[in-house]
Amino acid sequence: MAQGQIELEVLERDALTELVNIGVSRAAASLRKMVGEQVLLSVPSVEVVSRTGAAALIREREHGELVAVRQDFEGVFSGRALLIFPQANSLSLVHAVSGGALSPQETAEMEQEALAETGNVVLNSCLATMANMLQEPLTMSLPEVIRGDGLVLFNSSTQPGEEGVVLFLYINFAINDRDIRGYIAMLMDLPSLEALRRLIADFIARVTAD
Repeated sequence: MAQGQIELEVLERDALTELVNIGVSRAAASLRKMVGEQVLLSVPSVEVVSRTGAAALIREREHGELVAVRQDFEGVFSGRALLIFPQANSLSLVHAVSGGALSPQETAEMEQEALAETGNVVLNSCLATMANMLQEPLTMSLPEVIRGDGLVLFNSSTQPGEEGVVLFLYINFAINDRDIRGYIAMLMDLPSLEALRRLIADFIARVTAD
């Protein structure tokens, strides 16, 4: 088991991966309508780790500043969702979303707005799909763009000293053949994780009963 990782049962992990992949496929469809370009999104791996474990995973893979879109969600399970990109990839994303028609200066000026809109589409689609399939509604806050390293992103996302976990998703992201890797992270406290696990157990029971 990797450092900071929290073990899920095999069925739980498979069900969670399926839920997340359905969510991001719907997010890709929503983005495709928004930008008018081919959008591919997939989630090759899903892990549940501690906040320090999530920061370590990011630090192993990314060495520069990170940009994230942050939205809070509330319901039977609550927390904070982050769509995270390396700084260089965020500018590539804006360039792809705009169809490549902007100058470098215009791309930089549009970055905040385009990131917030993209994050809103991806995170809302992903979480709304999961909530629908788990048969429990979630409400989402407005998107906010934040910057910093992994420690800043994950430590600013729950109350200081609060024990929490991170559902950490590595995503492959391509718009019009432009590859833009990124991450989705859902930060929750332990009671919310247990509530999510109960909903996943109910979901597995419904699927296997059919």
